[in-house]
Amino acid sequence: MTAKGRLLVSVYAPALTGDDGRTLAAVRGMEKALPGLRLEWEVSKDGQPIALPRRDAWLSEAATRGKFPLLCNGDERNPVTISGLQRPARPLPDGQPQLQVHAKLPLDSTTLAVAAAVLEGAAEGTRSFWGHASPSGYGSEVAQQMRSSEHGPERSPRGLPMLLPPEELRSPEIPHYLAWINYWSAATARAIGFPDPARDAALLTRARRTASGGWVVQLTDPPLDLDNINHLDVLRRVYERFPGVGGRATP
Repeated sequence: MTAKGRLLVSVYAPALTGDDGRTLAAVRGMEKALPGLRLEWEVSKDGQPIALPRRDAWLSEAATRGKFPLLCNGDERNPVTISGLQRPARPLPDGQPQLQVHAKLPLDSTTLAVAAAVLEGAAEGTRSFWGHASPSGYGSEVAQQMRSSEHGPERSPRGLPMLLPPEELRSPEIPHYLAWINYWSAATARAIGFPDPARDAALLTRARRTASGGWVVQLTDPPLDLDNINHLDVLRRVYERFPGVGGRATP
């Protein structure tokens, strides 16, 4: 199941402890955001879609076992997928287990128009701490920002600040890094000091409040492209504004 260009959506939420409705809420949130999307197929071991006539009940039963299995839209030419992974308490921030949910969508005009809503649907549905959406390949850029030792460089090859590894962050509310579109829960927004009406006027033009009191904050209109000097400058400025991101400093 492949497609040219992918949008990757990831959210970081409290661990599943049973069926609390969050897995289904995330799936329905994505379906609501993207017109016509139906995530009603599972994926076989050889990568083939298998219809789920009782999807909601199937997902609920899996959640009681602490699972968020892989779902897809059944379209092998333009696949959309979502799944979750339970991560143990160590080596995660503050020693708390997490549910990490990842979705992949074709990076086309339809998806781009609703990318922020897709991220919001997944994040609000799972009651996430934080989350992000970026084109595939962005993770390799972030990898160059991860600090491997206290004596390492202060800047990445692109001049971006170095970040603490996720396991060294003091709490799960601290975002690991910035991305094209960012979801910050109310707790995360407080932790990093967003919003300040005076300092965040430009960001607020591309931000919206969510039903839970969190924020969806988009850094650039088109997807973030670090070969674009204007995009790179935006990213540098936002990192400077929020030193708490990546655990660099206490706001």
